[in-house]
Amino acid sequence: MALADRWLLPEGIKELLPPQARQAELMRRRLLDLFNTWGYELVMPPLVEHLESLLTGTGRDLDLNTFKVTDSLSGHALGIRADITPQVARIDAHRLRTEGVSRLCYCGSIVHTQPSHMLASRNPLQAGAELYGHAGIDSDFEVIALMLETLHAAGLNHSLTLDLGHVGPFRALVREAQLSQQQKDQFIELLQRKAMPEIDSFVAALDVDEALRLQLLVLPRLHGTLSVLDQAIEKLTQPEAHQAVEYLKQLAARVQQHYPNVRCYVDLAELRGYHYHTGVVFAAYTPSFGQALAKGGRYDEIGQDFGRARPATGFSTDLSTLIDLSGMSAQSEKAVLAPAHHHDASLQRTIGELRSQGVRVIHALSGALTPSNCDRVLEKQGDEWLVKSL
Repeated sequence: MALADRWLLPEGIKELLPPQARQAELMRRRLLDLFNTWGYELVMPPLVEHLESLLTGTGRDLDLNTFKVTDSLSGHALGIRADITPQVARIDAHRLRTEGVSRLCYCGSIVHTQPSHMLASRNPLQAGAELYGHAGIDSDFEVIALMLETLHAAGLNHSLTLDLGHVGPFRALVREAQLSQQQKDQFIELLQRKAMPEIDSFVAALDVDEALRLQLLVLPRLHGTLSVLDQAIEKLTQPEAHQAVEYLKQLAARVQQHYPNVRCYVDLAELRGYHYHTGVVFAAYTPSFGQALAKGGRYDEIGQDFGRARPATGFSTDLSTLIDLSGMSAQSEKAVLAPAHHHDASLQRTIGELRSQGVRVIHALSGALTPSNCDRVLEKQGDEWLVKSL
């Protein structure tokens, strides 16, 4: 590596400098304070864990996106986390073992081997909340409401769309069609791309009766406004599919009641995180950004591989994305310049009082230039030190 290249960061890895780093910290505090007011307890999982722990259960989907290293102390394989959700599931299952409902939140760095999309960083700041120990519409709505409030707290109040889906209809159809794992994976990939001609060819080649074939063909077309749910009831015959659709209707009605300005969109072929989601899936979008601002869903089996299966629902978001879209000012904060009279007790008392009030005070250093972000100065008048404009 050339000497000049040593100081370059790896592709897709970002760092925050002043004043953006201060912005990120203020946003982090704002969101964690919001989570706290909703009763969510903060956890701080480690950046590195044993690889087999990180890739247990839902973590298997993260294998290709997880950096692997070897522990020089034990020789064991370690992983640098690519998602905090599996870590929180481990904490709920093994460290807390709470009886009843457990509400946990987090905010920390994760690292990806590949960016999630073209504009994404490979080291996002992930914030989120998880609710364990309750299965039902109340907990799903609470998590969706907290997700929307998180976006509002970040200043994203306008033109929000909530994308709602449910894995139930897909599971009911592929079970009845008796698809192999390879066929199921292929179908999921086609549905995610909305590759309609390929989907039509795939379904045409299946050995299923005509009624089931028509339902497999209609599934990727069941997306749009909430009226799609009525179409789904009419066109899908499986009881599990009907139950899932009715659940979505109730959930969407509650969201619209409490958040009338949020547009609801339904997509019954949205299978993001299918391998671990067990029920409703959701994501929030805005026209100014082409990717989900926040996303989540229900994953009732998430703790099973940790030895304590519990109902679970939650969401996560990228703090850096929220900052970029929030319109928060990135201007450097102004400060008060204090003269270098370190032995003046009254000056030190005044500085301490100002700092306790949240005022930035910078001590002048002998022979150094005045910091450019100082717009005021402490001057002594009589026995008092007063703040004056520079």
